Amino acid sequence: MATLTPQSAIDLNRYPILPESGKSYHILMEQIHAELTRDGCCVLKSFVTQQAVDILVAEGNATVKDGFHNAALTNPYFTDDDPNLPKDDPRRQFFPRSNAFIPGDAFGPDSLLRQIYEWAPFTAFVKSALQEDKFYPYADPLADVVINMAGEGHGFPWHFDTNNYTVTLAIQNAEIGGEFEYCPHIRTSTEENYAEVARALSGTHEGIQTVYLAPGDLQIFKGRYSLHRVKPLRGPTPRYVGIFSYAEIPDMVGHPRRTATLYGKVLPIHYERQGLRADALLD
Repeated sequence: MATLTPQSAIDLNRYPILPESGKSYHILMEQIHAELTRDGCCVLKSFVTQQAVDILVAEGNATVKDGFHNAALTNPYFTDDDPNLPKDDPRRQFFPRSNAFIPGDAFGPDSLLRQIYEWAPFTAFVKSALQEDKFYPYADPLADVVINMAGEGHGFPWHFDTNNYTVTLAIQNAEIGGEFEYCPHIRTSTEENYAEVARALSGTHEGIQTVYLAPGDLQIFKGRYSLHRVKPLRGPTPRYVGIFSYAEIPDMVGHPRRTATLYGKVLPIHYERQGLRADALLD
């Protein structure tokens, strides 16, 4: 489907992500590192061109049928309710979550989204931006590069990520809503700060920041310690966000149960990596 290459899809004049760009590359990296250190969030506006956005929207529209919808009630920590805690504890605050993931196997080698993800200079750029030593493309054929799709009334409630970072590309917005809100560094590796989290959940925390992502924007976000959400959507146009997945170890593949929950199916490789038969029950 793609009529562009990653080199022509990414605005390399505005974002010199190749090390051979010399001084411009180092200036860009210094800016990204400073923003991630200060805010845990960096947004590169119009990282890909409008022509690229148009192609990516078409890819989303063509693969909607492959999306798997999932709805649940979740707290910010993705844990079960604990009745031993006070009722106002943020671990007992549950909110509806509903969206769909279009899995990686819907995007073949001719997909521009996949081509960007698999372009080695892009991977090297993201690794350098995050300053991660252990950094590998995800080997899961369903979860390596996906589109998160959400429609009318959907969004993603307040939560912390279980991984250190996310790398996403805004592709299409709904008519209303979908703003990205976050509280940078609201918790640390040693202090959960439940009282501050509770204030954010109630909308009274003064540290809430809002990011308006436009189609074509690349977001690098460290969400393990920054509470964040996507506000509910309104209007008939679905919101598409491309997700580029990476791991700290090579050849990483998701667990069968988690894979089934997110994508509605499991492939033989998911069982094989767990030492299970393909017809085994999900553990």
